Amino acid sequence: MTNRTAQLQRATSESSIELSLDLDGTGASDIHTSVPFYDHLLTAFAKHSLTDLTVRASGDTDIDVHHTVEDVAIVLGQAIRKALGDKDGISRYGDALVPLDEALVQAVVDISGRPYLVHGGEPAGFEFHLIGGHFTGSMVRHVFEAIAFNAGLTVHVTVVGGRDPHHIAEAEFKAFARAFRQAKALDPLVSGIPSTKGAL
Repeated sequence: MTNRTAQLQRATSESSIELSLDLDGTGASDIHTSVPFYDHLLTAFAKHSLTDLTVRASGDTDIDVHHTVEDVAIVLGQAIRKALGDKDGISRYGDALVPLDEALVQAVVDISGRPYLVHGGEPAGFEFHLIGGHFTGSMVRHVFEAIAFNAGLTVHVTVVGGRDPHHIAEAEFKAFARAFRQAKALDPLVSGIPSTKGAL
């Protein structure tokens, strides 16, 4: 089996990013995006997806965190796609239902090669809430969009319930991580590409 790893860099006038990952890791992470709550969310993603993840990012956060957060998600999606390779032997599908105190989130992932995001259930006003004083709730959807579209994933994330914005956002990332963990896993019963088309 080839190593399912990737190392990517991206530099624009808005951000500079260096990212490496190992899909067959233990969940170890070393993440510094200059956006503390985003570091927290990506650390949770790495831990619960068993993906080793290192991120170094800086950007024009004096204007807004949007560019840095979205650009890191773009590179993360690209790295996932690269590390998956031809997707030989993967489980392909994953689903998870994850609580965090009062919050409950369901996530379903299909490593389909067809980018698509269905995202809903966040309470009214969540998108405007500043979590940690700097991370706007609306960025959660932006991150999932960027990952899904750049990794070639079909992703459904549904907030079943919740009140605290921190809990809701973290539960979304943990549910996505657990679903992705199942989907990327190598299944000993799968021979070749898990698609009737022969490609994903």
